[in-house]
Amino acid sequence: MCLNGFTQEEKKDKQFEIHTIAFYNLENLFDTVNDTTKFDERSPIMEMKADREGVYAKKVHNMARVIADIGSDVTGNSPAIIGVCEVENREVLVDVVNDPLLVGRDYGIIHYHSPDARGIDVALLYQKKLFKPISHSSHEVKIFDDRTRKRKQTRDQLLVSGELDGDLIHVIVNHWPSRSGGEARSRPKRVAAAKVSKRVVDSLQSINPYAKIFIMGDLNDDPTNDSVKKILKAERNKNKVGLKGIYNPYENMFKKSGFGTTAWRDAWSLFDQIMFTQPLLEKEDYSSFRFYKAGIYNKVYLTNKRGRWKGYPLRSFSDGGFTNGFSDHFPVYVYVIREPKG
Repeated sequence: MCLNGFTQEEKKDKQFEIHTIAFYNLENLFDTVNDTTKFDERSPIMEMKADREGVYAKKVHNMARVIADIGSDVTGNSPAIIGVCEVENREVLVDVVNDPLLVGRDYGIIHYHSPDARGIDVALLYQKKLFKPISHSSHEVKIFDDRTRKRKQTRDQLLVSGELDGDLIHVIVNHWPSRSGGEARSRPKRVAAAKVSKRVVDSLQSINPYAKIFIMGDLNDDPTNDSVKKILKAERNKNKVGLKGIYNPYENMFKKSGFGTTAWRDAWSLFDQIMFTQPLLEKEDYSSFRFYKAGIYNKVYLTNKRGRWKGYPLRSFSDGGFTNGFSDHFPVYVYVIREPKG
């Protein structure tokens, strides 16, 4: 596939393999079974009085539709890898990947149960023909109530290492603590989560400084907040990213008015991000995968069409009912490319 963004000389007779790597907050993807070990009865679907099974089937299909579409207009395929959050358990993801829109892609699932009080987890979906997991692990985030200092349970972080078409990559999937109680009061919780991600990155880079690492998730922070800028030290300028540095393509998007992945009280936030380490920026050698482009998947069908929330993400649940929408977050994605082997 020929790609835009290269000089005429670079594009001349040059073909590339291309894959999509994505992240999506699936907004309360819960099943209809009351799990007495967690507060899933507070989920929107469990609060509904009728037709839970019908709503669940529609919700699953809508999630599959979005996943099937992300990147398909460029790659002709759904994402090779997609991190997800706000899922209750592995079983709901089994239903998503077995939807008729995705079953032919043969997605595998990597999932751990987190101690989160709401019962929501993160996970990774991958096309088995494209990505071969080598190892995976769950990493605990310790946070505390700012008043009582009692431990609060939150989502663990997921690390998956494996080969994308033969190239070794590492993916960290996150869902950092919310802004409940206000941004300032809750800020230390997200700083704590960022420190966990940074430790994971540091540990991988201590083994291989050239490790290709993706840090993705719903961070509940924008690209300019302390968790991202001061803890992860993510850069907006590619030229300032050192060997062990992290590049965040979403910071420049955030600085453009009206760009975001979720909205609240007439203001956009760009909480959903995909960052990655410097080796993915190298342009001299495309024999292995390199970063090509990043984006927010905000197609028209994912947005409200009218009223006060026009243009906002068309969420699944609102005012105690099911909207037949999708999520209160837009997905994000990056394309990676390389020259064909052989």
